[in-house]
Amino acid sequence: MLGKLATYLRMCGYDAAYALDRGIEDDDAIRALTENEDRTLLTRDAQLAEQADDSLLLTERDIEDQLRELRAAGVDLSLPDKPQRCSACNGEVVSAGEVELGELSDGAEVDIDGDIDADVPEHVPDDAEPYRCRDCGQWFWKGSHWDDVRETLAAL
Repeated sequence: MLGKLATYLRMCGYDAAYALDRGIEDDDAIRALTENEDRTLLTRDAQLAEQADDSLLLTERDIEDQLRELRAAGVDLSLPDKPQRCSACNGEVVSAGEVELGELSDGAEVDIDGDIDADVPEHVPDDAEPYRCRDCGQWFWKGSHWDDVRETLAAL
């Protein structure tokens, strides 16, 4: 399972599909997904990696070691200036002020008059620039988790 790795890749701005997010476990379905969406398959399954057209076999279980394997394979692991992908669903993340009424697929609403401050949850710090996923509506900001990921990536 590479779910935590998918989260790191999404935070780095990659469009990282995670098969289990889509309820896919069968190897044939995983290969079809990677081929149909023109993706590189990251896996710890040597047999699956051999069968895929474009794959990278990871051997490590620890997330930091997996990140080192990706970096050694030439994958850029740096955080963008602002969040780009939702770490939960892989949707596009935009500045909260750019989200318009009716754009969120989860039915969440945005204030009609454009006053984004009225919609920002109380747990988002006042001094943070809020971002929101267009697909699931989740809120993001560059806080301590962002800093922790930046430190982890810098230490690789």
